[in-house]
Amino acid sequence: MKVMLVKDVYKLGRAGDIKKVADGYGRNFLIPQGLAVLATAGALKQIEKIRSQAEIRRTEQNSELQGLADQIKGIVVTFSAKAGDTGKLYGSITTQDVATAISEQTRFEVKKQQVDMQPIRNLGEFVAHVRLTMDLMPEVKIIVHREGEALEEEVAQEPVAKPKAEAPTEAEESAPETAESTEA
Repeated sequence: MKVMLVKDVYKLGRAGDIKKVADGYGRNFLIPQGLAVLATAGALKQIEKIRSQAEIRRTEQNSELQGLADQIKGIVVTFSAKAGDTGKLYGSITTQDVATAISEQTRFEVKKQQVDMQPIRNLGEFVAHVRLTMDLMPEVKIIVHREGEALEEEVAQEPVAKPKAEAPTEAEESAPETAESTEA
């Protein structure tokens, strides 16, 4: 069955494209959802109008979501999980887990369907893409470490970051303590 896409469809095409799809996919999903129409002579006459409207809509969406994409691009999501000796997890990190973690950090609801990755079943670092629009797909870094173990990066960063912030307060606190201890 030949259909003309009215809206952008992920992994199929952009609005205005003519695609040959399986009969059931077109009849049961694309046409009822309003994503496509049958590619008839009358529909083909409207192809330029549909393309121009879709381009305008796509540009508006991209400009609206650009700030969010920049926010998501820098995110590092960390999970601790139980794992065997070989590094294989007792379970997996799914798109739902990643979407929930991103939503907590950005205060923007990310659906599990927007996260593009395979379930993670091993320890290590992984990359997932968050599909905001067809053009905006920021990357998210995912780190999975063994439950009960601290991340090597966190351990390396904590001693460097904390003394700078705590150094003045420790000096101020230690001075009165020494004075009190000499009085007693």
